[in-house]
Amino acid sequence: MGSSKDTLMVQVLLKEAKIQLAQLTGQASLNFDIEREQELIDLFFNGIKEIRLEGPELVLGKLFDEIGFCRIKDDLFRHLVIARLCYPVSKLKTTDYLYKYKGITIDVERIYRYLDKLHNKQKDLVQQISYAHTIKILDDKISVVFYDVTTLYFEIEDQDDLRKTGFSKDGRHQNPQILLGLLVSLDGYPLAYEIFEGNKYEGHTMLPVIEAFKATYKLEKLVVVADAGLLSNDNIAELQSKQYEYILGARIKNETHSLQQQILALSLGNGQCTELERETHTRLILSYSESRAKKDAVNRKRGLDKLERSIKKGKLSKKNINNRGYNKYLKLEGDVTISIDYDKCKDDAKWDGLKGYITNTILSKDKVIEQYGNLWKIEKAFRISKTDLRIRPIYHRLKHPIEAHICIAFCAYKIYKELERQLKSKEPKLSPEKAIDIANTIYKITITTPFSNTQESRLLLPNEEQIRLLKLFGA
Repeated sequence: MGSSKDTLMVQVLLKEAKIQLAQLTGQASLNFDIEREQELIDLFFNGIKEIRLEGPELVLGKLFDEIGFCRIKDDLFRHLVIARLCYPVSKLKTTDYLYKYKGITIDVERIYRYLDKLHNKQKDLVQQISYAHTIKILDDKISVVFYDVTTLYFEIEDQDDLRKTGFSKDGRHQNPQILLGLLVSLDGYPLAYEIFEGNKYEGHTMLPVIEAFKATYKLEKLVVVADAGLLSNDNIAELQSKQYEYILGARIKNETHSLQQQILALSLGNGQCTELERETHTRLILSYSESRAKKDAVNRKRGLDKLERSIKKGKLSKKNINNRGYNKYLKLEGDVTISIDYDKCKDDAKWDGLKGYITNTILSKDKVIEQYGNLWKIEKAFRISKTDLRIRPIYHRLKHPIEAHICIAFCAYKIYKELERQLKSKEPKLSPEKAIDIANTIYKITITTPFSNTQESRLLLPNEEQIRLLKLFGA
């Protein structure tokens, strides 16, 4: 049958010989087959060297390379970005994840040291790679950009030069925070970002980001689309002085008295729009939506109900007399009594369903509204970053690691958007979240063969959805 110095091999040969002998003499071989099967099972499991998670690298790692992030010759950066997509946790827990699921041993102190140098080493390159890939998929054209700001809080009490308390969009006013300004293209592909002090007025963040972006890529003409929260007379004046075209959300209740009267005199039907001339030689586009009117009315009633309950319980005081939300309906009667100004509430109802847009472009009314409507995609970017990528709360203390953390999240979001884009063309019913979930179930097993002592690896693909996902991305 053969010869060997290996004891295990000798036992296998002996089993083979007994099987051959049984077949030659016509004896039943059932018991030997069962014994052989068990022997082979033992050989297989004794030879297992490694089982590790492979799906994220096969899918997300492939997109990482296709976008061009492979230009960053740094395995640690790659691991941190893909882990942010698959298992977004603290850096300490990330090291545990990489060890348990990927077989990668990285000390958390090494990550912290790495973040110290990453902040100024990779940020510009990451944005350049993202921009180059975006113009490729948008046919070499970036003419419209969308800008918005969000807040990211910290689980600390002390402030410093960067982390300061301010108005929090997460409702964490007691926590120090930073502002994150994000610039995206049509369809929501990330182009550039910057972080600012937590108490900075968000309207003052827009021009620095846009100016730097325009200068970096030597762009001659840009149409800037931004929300009403970033609207100020200074911003508009600066945009015009620098010859930007813009579409901004309008605070129509803050327009001049004359213009307000013109707006309220309009009689627009559902889905209709019109335009009025402003004193600054810009156009005010107005649209009306029945569904928006119903939503405005419902939200106002909900706000009033909450105020009425608070008044009955005596929970309101002078400090509540402000313009935050529906507190604007509160007023003081005499020196001590707080009541609701229902006349002011009734006046507000006249504006239900109306939405305004200020622009200096020559675009048609419908095109202005359409472009502004794309602004929800940047809101979606923030939502994905805060939920799926769990960009906040941030646990880092120093500025450099904070900047590096944002850089990693920016890169991860770009990969998320590319995954979304490719799925839309290949498998529209499959969401990015579901694709990542499936990728997180694909493992690779590596065994050492007992005879030749070589290593063999195979993917474990027990179900059809795993196979289909890998076929979609050519893995």
